[in-house]
Amino acid sequence: MIESVLLWVFALLSAPLFAGVIFKVKAFFGGRRGSPLLINYYTLFKLIKKGSVYSTSTTFIFKLGPVVSLGAVATALLFMPLAGHAPVLSFNGDVIFILYLLGLARFFTIAAAMDTASPFEGMGAAREAYFPIICEASIFMILILFYRLTGNLALARYFSGGQPFGLWQTAGPPLLFVVMALFIILLTENARVPVDDPATHLELTMIHEVMVLDHSGPDFAFIELGSFLKLFFYAAMIARLILPFELGNPFLNLVLFSVGVLIVVVAVGIIESVMARYRMDRVPKFVLTAFALAFFATAITLEFLK
Repeated sequence: MIESVLLWVFALLSAPLFAGVIFKVKAFFGGRRGSPLLINYYTLFKLIKKGSVYSTSTTFIFKLGPVVSLGAVATALLFMPLAGHAPVLSFNGDVIFILYLLGLARFFTIAAAMDTASPFEGMGAAREAYFPIICEASIFMILILFYRLTGNLALARYFSGGQPFGLWQTAGPPLLFVVMALFIILLTENARVPVDDPATHLELTMIHEVMVLDHSGPDFAFIELGSFLKLFFYAAMIARLILPFELGNPFLNLVLFSVGVLIVVVAVGIIESVMARYRMDRVPKFVLTAFALAFFATAITLEFLK
């Protein structure tokens, strides 16, 4: 249990660092030196030291949104097996509970945006509510596959110990479709290119960034930390699938896991460097690709297991 708690603390502390790698990758492709790797920590500390400014049109929902969103994502990480180790919390069916936690975080982020009475934030909130619906369908399709392979609905049965390697042995090549689907889900849930551009300053094209325009100080720090943790959460799942090996030593397993997460965030940085964001009407088609990949992976695997 102590090791599980320490790994959870490692996730909380290292998530801003892994998110900072994306800036470095984009700077490399742009021929720039870029910001320091620790820029996200500096930004969080700077925001925490500032005061928050609230509009007269907002209610307690606006203040509650960042806190609930951060708490929900941090709680979801308690169920994630990190570096192959057992999670802090686990029970059969916890994957459904985790989806509700992530949905709760999204709901309060949207509610806080709507509470400002800003048309721009309302527009971003509508998009935030629409695109993840397709992601949830894709995730449920992946869960159907994992359930048929393991007979369990707990993340610990999918990503702890040698379970990922067992998934590859049972499902085989179709699991590549699952990895691709999870990567598309990661890009969508975290509002990355080509779904959204976190570096844009044009409100009409924003999704996530436009929803948090009125947040400031510690509230905005909570939102930023929550986004780092959510990126780490999805990257951790992909990392365990692309590097499903066990090295027989907790420290080496942590190093291998960190390398896997690093590969994922570097891939995100490369995508943002070589692609432009899609037009808004093309985003649903891109997100539906994740569902198609998950569906075909499930269909092929279940047919093979007959």
